[in-house]
Amino acid sequence: MTDMKNVKEKIISNEFTDKYPNIAEWVEAGILEIGCGEYGDSFIRVLDEGGVVWEGRHKYPTLDDALQDAEKAIEKWFEENG
Repeated sequence: MTDMKNVKEKIISNEFTDKYPNIAEWVEAGILEIGCGEYGDSFIRVLDEGGVVWEGRHKYPTLDDALQDAEKAIEKWFEENG
């Protein structure tokens, strides 16, 4: 069985977390959906237990562009909601 604390530490201290700190914090308790799904027109979505918090555009030139958009939206959500 994997020690979850060690797994979490590896996830927290990596290149992704350095580039997208708000997403990394968000996914500890919330959800980030990437990809076109059957329930919406957006490519990327940020959700919490109450549902959709933010939806991105339908298409992005790159995955990085989509993640940067979500990073900014989550940062704004944290500023507004603490």
